[in-house]
Amino acid sequence: MPMNDALHAAGPQAAWIGQLWWFTLWLCVAVFVALMAALAWALWRARRPAGAMPQPAPPSAGAERLARRWVSAAVLLSSLLLMGLLAASVLTDQRLATLSLDGALQIRVTAHQWWWEVEYEDPRPDRVFRTANEIVIPVGRSVVITLLADDVIHSFWVPNLHGKKDMIPGRTATIQLRADRAGTYVGRCAEYCGLQHAFMAYDVVALPADRFAAWQEHQLTPAPEPAGAAARRGHELFLTGSCMLCHAVQGTSANGRRAPDLTHFASRASIGAGQIANTSQALAQWIEDPQKLKPGVNMPAHLLPREDLAALVEYLETLR
Repeated sequence: MPMNDALHAAGPQAAWIGQLWWFTLWLCVAVFVALMAALAWALWRARRPAGAMPQPAPPSAGAERLARRWVSAAVLLSSLLLMGLLAASVLTDQRLATLSLDGALQIRVTAHQWWWEVEYEDPRPDRVFRTANEIVIPVGRSVVITLLADDVIHSFWVPNLHGKKDMIPGRTATIQLRADRAGTYVGRCAEYCGLQHAFMAYDVVALPADRFAAWQEHQLTPAPEPAGAAARRGHELFLTGSCMLCHAVQGTSANGRRAPDLTHFASRASIGAGQIANTSQALAQWIEDPQKLKPGVNMPAHLLPREDLAALVEYLETLR
């Protein structure tokens, strides 16, 4: 089951951030309890008989000295606690920077309104490939993610694996993380980026090393040739219509770069950056009228005859 919980760390970065959070929480709880206890004691000391008129008396010299001592002690203790929080924060920052990057996987993520482009980098150009709205990583191996923004400010956040990192147009940022156990971890944009900010999600899927290697090799293969008359008809519609102007399918003449790469689209769990599940019915609805499902997206409606729509869906479902 996908996880999206900063307090259930699946990697060292999130664990260190979680420790800082718990330390801050319990320290603040202790301070709050102490303040409430002091307030209760003061109210108890100041109680008067019912109906008695308050008769303020001038404080004695001893009482004034005691009050000054209490104030000084409170200021000193507050300063020490704040310094403790500062030290814990600095120590956490240092720990976040100690992740070993030997043999790290290099990934480039570009945020668009409102989807995520994911590129797996490699010194060999023939081993570079792209996917969208899904980041697959190997368990136990460090990952360096280069973060870019195509249009407005976005923010990369996978709560189970690390904290937030802003993505600012014109600037390049990086984030390092590691997943220590297999699973699917939900990431989201953590910076308001427009109409569909709330529906800009992605999955980080951590696989054992052997399964990741197999997945990576599969991603390097071009799209399979469609089998069956309907799928072939859908393939023809894709390449002769407007789809190829924005989308890419490796192994075909479609090489668009303004929308998600669809080479292995059918293997993804969702459509529209987590908006709807990737099913035949949902895919048909998305092609017909994406604005109805996710208002503001750049993809236009495609009012196709029912037979052509069914053929296009069947072709896209072969892209695994």
